[in-house]
Amino acid sequence: MEASQLIELETRCAKLDQLDYFEVLQIPREATPADIKKAFYRESRTYHPDRFYQLDSKALKDQVNELYKRVTEAYYVLRDDTKRKKYLADVTGSERAQKLRFTEASEAETKAAVKKEQEEQIGTHPKGRQFYQLGAGDLEAGRWASAERNLKMALTYEPSNPRYKEKLAEAQRKLNDEAKGKGESFKIK
Repeated sequence: MEASQLIELETRCAKLDQLDYFEVLQIPREATPADIKKAFYRESRTYHPDRFYQLDSKALKDQVNELYKRVTEAYYVLRDDTKRKKYLADVTGSERAQKLRFTEASEAETKAAVKKEQEEQIGTHPKGRQFYQLGAGDLEAGRWASAERNLKMALTYEPSNPRYKEKLAEAQRKLNDEAKGKGESFKIK
């Protein structure tokens, strides 16, 4: 290993605790998944511990191991869109210094946020979500009676879901409007 490479390695390892994952992989924050993968492979090849077995300094070997672990950690977090989004918000926020590493707590927080977002979108019960999606598709296609039927089924699984109730009311309004247009009266139940 050349002296200049050794100095660069020591410098990089010394400031590792101040680098975010984008800086570790030496990529911009708006890097594409392909850029992230390419950077990971480049850094992984460059700093793989097996390349440094001949070093005499145990301290330097330990630093290389830590750098390699951080490169791997960075790739693991940045390749996952959900984790990347959360991490980006963390490192651009006011608590940047405390959020440079993606911890187990961060991961649990991310999973909870994703679960909450999914529940808010279309409900908590799998069958309820299934019928809701069918009903929403029927509404978009103009199949009002089918939409009403599927949304009522969704409500049997989640009777207090406000989104389901709102869509059902919309389907029933459409059915009622259609019935009025034909001169029939339709009672909303």
